[in-house]
Amino acid sequence: MRNPPTSTMTGEYIDEVAYEPSQEFVESTNVWEFMQTYDIDDYDELIERTTTEIDGVEDSGVDWFWDELVDYLDIEFYEDHDRVRDDERGPQFADWYPEGELNIAHNTVDRWADVDEPTRNSVACIWEGEDGDVREITYHELARQSNKVANYLESVGIETGDTVCLYMPMVPEVISILYGCFKVGAIAVPIFSGFGVDATATRIADAECSVLFTGDGFYRRGGEITLKGAADEAIDEAGHVEHTVTYQRLGHEPDADMPWDDARDETWADAVATQDDEYETKSLDASQESMLLYSSGTTGKPKGIVHTHAGVQLQCAKELYFGFDLKPADRFFWVSDIGWMMGPWTLIGVHSFGGTMFMYEGAPDHPEPDRFWEMIDRHELTQFGISPTAIRALRKHGDEWLDGHDLSSLRILGSTGEPWDPESWQWFLENVGRGEAPIINISGGTEICGCFLMPMPITELKPCTLGGPGLGMDIDIVDSAGESVADDNERGFLVARDSCPSMTKSLWSGDERYLEEYWSSWDDLWDHGDWAQQDEDGFWFLHGRADDALNVAGRKVGPAEVEGALIDHPAVNQAAAVGAPDETTGTAVVAYVILEDGETESDDLRDELRAQVGEEHGKPFRPREILFVDEFPKTQSGKIIRRAIEATYTGEDLGDMSSIENPGALEALDEAR
Repeated sequence: MRNPPTSTMTGEYIDEVAYEPSQEFVESTNVWEFMQTYDIDDYDELIERTTTEIDGVEDSGVDWFWDELVDYLDIEFYEDHDRVRDDERGPQFADWYPEGELNIAHNTVDRWADVDEPTRNSVACIWEGEDGDVREITYHELARQSNKVANYLESVGIETGDTVCLYMPMVPEVISILYGCFKVGAIAVPIFSGFGVDATATRIADAECSVLFTGDGFYRRGGEITLKGAADEAIDEAGHVEHTVTYQRLGHEPDADMPWDDARDETWADAVATQDDEYETKSLDASQESMLLYSSGTTGKPKGIVHTHAGVQLQCAKELYFGFDLKPADRFFWVSDIGWMMGPWTLIGVHSFGGTMFMYEGAPDHPEPDRFWEMIDRHELTQFGISPTAIRALRKHGDEWLDGHDLSSLRILGSTGEPWDPESWQWFLENVGRGEAPIINISGGTEICGCFLMPMPITELKPCTLGGPGLGMDIDIVDSAGESVADDNERGFLVARDSCPSMTKSLWSGDERYLEEYWSSWDDLWDHGDWAQQDEDGFWFLHGRADDALNVAGRKVGPAEVEGALIDHPAVNQAAAVGAPDETTGTAVVAYVILEDGETESDDLRDELRAQVGEEHGKPFRPREILFVDEFPKTQSGKIIRRAIEATYTGEDLGDMSSIENPGALEALDEAR
């Protein structure tokens, strides 16, 4: 039986509202307009109305909301669905929008590029390379290029249900590849551009892709990162791939600058650019697979998450429209790679409304730590999403890097991926958002291509909160017996009591692993694997992954909680807590710490930090060791790779480190011992 931790929320910040929207702002939002349309008075009623079957109220509950959303958001189906879902097989295998037919590509590009639409010449994507190159792609151009991709795919035999891999740099062409796959009914398989040979090969082999799109490389911190060689090695290891298309971002030439196989390889210019730019997008069943997104694979074999056209279309559109208040004039930027969920989520969500998204190729601190602030200013970006770790790193460079940059265009801030610390959350709100742009801190995952928890821009916010359940998401917090403890303000496990359209229809490897991973803890409850808690004022918080628990002398605490206690100290900028074997307590806490500029490591500081953790969480959780380092191993999207930190300390096998952005950090961790 699973047991939740026994500690409670601590820290004065939890009880303080740090952001309160003005009534003028509230009444300008998309979610407010939705509430007025359906006579919904306040936020609590909004969540109840869209997630709960209310006695005597016909228009309430999950089914009503997801049915109504199709027309409300003007999502176009080729054939109407006859009911919102068929759940005869239970929530595990619900079939959403049965008998309906649609195509994501129609809603994200075709309809906006129509000759009679004013959006035809609107900008779908603003792209900036690390070297300063800027491109703008209109919907008309995007439609023509997506059609060329579709025609290419059919020319090499790709049909509905076939898989196509994208191991691509972040260039605008990834959009047309994704939408071209959708057009022909192929299943797009995005692969993180930072992965090395083994991780890439694992995904190619599992998906059995016969076509792979890649690039010669991209720029990162002023240098060239090449992809084609790694792609070839991965193909040799995995097999299956019969056709490789290489986009020449760096201008490398076949054979001269990159490996080449004439029997398999073609350049983008030869394979795609020469195709006809007319194509009739296929009408597909609502449950037709659209994407195969792989989990990060930090433990065991990566999970292939299977998404459908209807599910991804509705979820992404809903979240961008309501949670991030997307308006026609907005320019939306989320720091991500096409290989992570947030990449397709951004594209599909923004383009569902004929909007403009911003894409950046390079590092956040190149050539200087103000690169993001400079781009927000110059491109007048309106929404900005980033990981908490990336903000902590940028904050460490100092407030002066924000000076001289006008960030007043920002209306909404966003974050996801890991827990916040209050100080960095406040810094983001006050320095980047000027205290006026709410932080929409979201949590869900690849498994639903969206969010279980998501604040609305009309609500007050406490530091680090995730607001509450997303619209149409029947979410709860339960104890080890599966009983709800949300209203008791107790910590427990985050679960879904019902499905949603974008919930993975299974795993690519089959139903057995799918049911074991998500539905085996309790009857008919989706176990998301996070510790969650609702406070007395109704604000929801996450406390890290349940499977990351540090079990010290029979008591459990999440690494994020230890890290939060350390970051509360004014000398600490970032922290990472891991578990190490201990003869007395079974597991001991070991903490790595990055100090603020100007602070000096010392034994006195170590004692202060150990004491601070003990005061917040109890003496057993005081770190056995405090080790000072200058950086943590991170992915290109800014997330700390905690398994690498723990493995380095314990001497275990590091496993696949191909996603690491800064491999030198591993050596520094080892030297800190």
